[in-house]
Order: sequence, then structure tokens, then C-alpha cells
Amino acid sequence: MSIYPVRRFLLAVAITICIPLVYLCAAGAPSASHLPDFTDLVDKVGPAVINIRTATHAQQQGLTSPPLGLDDGDMSEFFRRFFGIPLPQQPGKPDSPRGGGTGGTVDPSDSEQSSGVGSGFILSADGYVMTNAHVVHDADAIYVTLTDKREFKAKLIGVDERTDVALVKINAKNLPTVMISDSNMVRVGEWVVAIGSPFGLENTVTAGIVSAKGRDTGDYLPFIQTDVAVNPGNSGGPLINMKGEVIGINSQIYSRTGGYMGISFAIPIDEAIRVADQLKVNGRVVRGRIAVAISEVTKEVSDSLGLAKARGALVSSIEINGPADKAGVQPGDIILKFNGRNVSTATDLPRMIGETKPGIQVTLTIWRKGKIKDLFVVVAEMQPDITMQVKTDRRSPEKEREFNQLGLAISDLSPEQLKSMHLKGGVQIDDVYGPGTRTGLQRGDIILRIGDIDVLNTKQFELLVQKLKPQKSIALLVRRGDNTQFIPVRPRAEPAQK
Repeated sequence: MSIYPVRRFLLAVAITICIPLVYLCAAGAPSASHLPDFTDLVDKVGPAVINIRTATHAQQQGLTSPPLGLDDGDMSEFFRRFFGIPLPQQPGKPDSPRGGGTGGTVDPSDSEQSSGVGSGFILSADGYVMTNAHVVHDADAIYVTLTDKREFKAKLIGVDERTDVALVKINAKNLPTVMISDSNMVRVGEWVVAIGSPFGLENTVTAGIVSAKGRDTGDYLPFIQTDVAVNPGNSGGPLINMKGEVIGINSQIYSRTGGYMGISFAIPIDEAIRVADQLKVNGRVVRGRIAVAISEVTKEVSDSLGLAKARGALVSSIEINGPADKAGVQPGDIILKFNGRNVSTATDLPRMIGETKPGIQVTLTIWRKGKIKDLFVVVAEMQPDITMQVKTDRRSPEKEREFNQLGLAISDLSPEQLKSMHLKGGVQIDDVYGPGTRTGLQRGDIILRIGDIDVLNTKQFELLVQKLKPQKSIALLVRRGDNTQFIPVRPRAEPAQK
């Protein structure tokens, strides 16, 4: 019996199986049509993105220095090697070309020297332009160049250093403008595009995705994190979604070299527009304040205090006679809500307070000693460079140390200390040993509360410590200088010996 018919049969079966697989693989393979196309988006938004150059007077700036922290040799070599062209002339340099254009075209005087370069975008057809505060900081002159090469000398309307937002105005009409999106609709993983002037190279387009939202790197800035290539000169330019809408202002990069390393940050456009609206009307931003310093609520602290989960803002210190102090807020309180709005993390609270108009009474919902309580606070206006009163603790004289189960040697506060620190009770840490050293407790710290119980003196504190369960964490409310925080500590079974 021949085996050839069997081979033909097996070959036919193999072909029958493979043909559908080929079609499936072809269907599942990525194609160019499935990749994002940014061309229409750039055509739509590009004309509203501008280049910003700043200048200072020669007597203030001294010798001309190229932008970006590079010397002329570095910049010349950069442009020669990668572009085959000489170093472009900067504003204020000899023979610096100025665009022809009409109307607002300007020619800065010889006394001006280039001091920086950045980006921005046009908010309104009558010439309002948004950029970063650090782009125009300390500039004596600001020049805005459009994509059609017209250049205008801009007027600074206002800057807000807290949010790094600035608003400038050029004398022009019928300008192309950007569309503004809702920052709250941004999704992690979506494609985004940045347009700007990195290293002075105007109208450069880079693309990437949103890497994260709500990166808390400042009191008023829940940044949008992306992997879009952003370099010096991109600052102030728009971050754009696939609908061609601005979702943020490119502001910062994380870098160990000064250049792009894969992480960049943008200010959410909702925050920026709120600031720009105030700058347009008042030339400055008015913010509320209740005069408290806060810190994050950790899981260990929330567990020790009976909170269902770690949330809210822990009050670490209070300005004497400030709005919160007058309302009865105390160090160690955890603010859970501000005027009915949930405070999920400590960084939520400054933005909520800052957005509130001064003079308005608001409700603070706090957690204190296992109970929820409402307090009523009248919001004050934040003033520049306001600082809280700081007091220095006086330490007790040296004496022989006896350490308890928490690894602490403590002493009573003198009447003078209690009066100067506006305290009714508490004990001072004279030395730290054993479990205490692992928590960050220090000599001179004042213990105000153990769990939910106020500390009155050393005798009461030691009795409370003796009743603690070994190896079960307990939160101590500790004051250090003018700041107060909860510090979790695990007691030992027996007092520590040193």
C-alpha cells in the first residue's frame, strides 16, 4: 500500500487549517490606518500657538547670552551638526532680522538683550495670550511671534507664580484662537500633542500619551503627567487632545540633565483659565486662606484614630488669631469636608480654600477624638509672603533618663512653656530610644495626645502607656516647633532599658 495518498491528505489538511490563520493574522496586524494621525490637528491648532521671546535692558543683563543655558559655541555646533545651518540670530543680537509684517511689527532697540524663549497660545481673537509665569518673569520686554511671522511687543497683564500662569496682550484683531477642553475629562492613556518652541525651534510638534493625572507637586497644581517630549522653550505651550482642544499648559519636566527624560507635566487648563480670568480683571489673583498648615493622613494614623480609610487633611499647626483658630480648629483635627466637598487628600484642601472668595463663611467637617464635628470659618484673603508665628521650645534641664515602653524619656512642661506655646497640657521628650527612634521622634518634641486622649502631664502619660497593647500601633499627636502631626508608634512589652 502506497503512503503518498496519506501525505497528500495531510498536506491538504494543513493548507486548510493555515489559510484561515493567515487571514486572521492579517486582520489582526497593525496597519497605518489604525495609528493616530496628527496632521489635521496641527493644521487646526498650530496657527494659534505662538513663540515668546523676552528681553532685558543691556545695563541690567550685561553681555548677551544665548537661551537655554548654552554658550554660543554649543548652540552653533548644535545647529551646524543637526541642521546644517548657522546659529539663528536672537533678539537683541547684531543684525537680528525682524519679520516684515504689518501693524504691530516691532524692532527692539539696541539696548535690549535676549533673556529667554518660550511658547504660548492665543485665548481670544483680540490678542490675549496665555503662557507660563516663569517664561516672562523679570522681563523688561516681551515679544510674541505668530506663525505668519508677524511679531508684536506684548503688554504683561498679570502673573501668578503659585500656578505658574501668566497673561499677556498684543495689539491685534481677528487672531486664530484655541479651543478649551474640560481637564476633568482627561483620561490616562489617551493621545496628546504638544506644540511649542523647544530650544527656540518654533512650531515644533511632539506627541505621546497621558501617563497620570493629579500629580501633586504644588499647593495649587494637580499636574497632568505625560510622556510627550518637552524641552526648554516648550514652556507655556499647549497640551492638546485628539479633538484639537487644549487640556493643559506644558510647564515642567522631570530631569537630571536639564533635558527631556520621558516625564513632563502640564497645568490643567481649568486651573489656568480660572487664574487667567482673574488676571484679566484684576491683574492679580485673589485667594482665600484659613491659616492652617496641613499634612497627609496615612493609613497607620487613620487606623489608630478609628477612621474607616485614610482621607482628609491633618491640621499640623494653626496661626494664632487666624480664621481657623477663631473657629475652634485644633492641631490634630482631620478636615474631612470643606463646605460640603469631600477632602480626599491633603492637597485637595488648599485648592478648595484658594478658590473661595474671602469674607465667605464656610463649614469645616472635622474628625476629632473619634467624633465628627462641624465648625464655621470665615475665609480671609491670602496675602503675599504671609508666614505663621513660630515659637521655639525650651528644653528641661538634663537628668537621668528613664525610658517607657515607647522608648521615650519625658518630662513635664513648665508653666512658662505652656503659656508661651498656648498649651493646656503635654509632655516634652527628653530622649528617644528603641521603638521611638524608628518613628522619627526627636528630643524637644511635645506630645499633646495619645490616641484620642489629651496628655496632661508625665504621670498621666505613663499610666496611659502602661495600658497599651504590645505591638499594636498607637498614634501620638506631636508638636515640633510650630508644626503638629500624628506619629504612629508600636510599644514594647516591657519598658526599654538603656
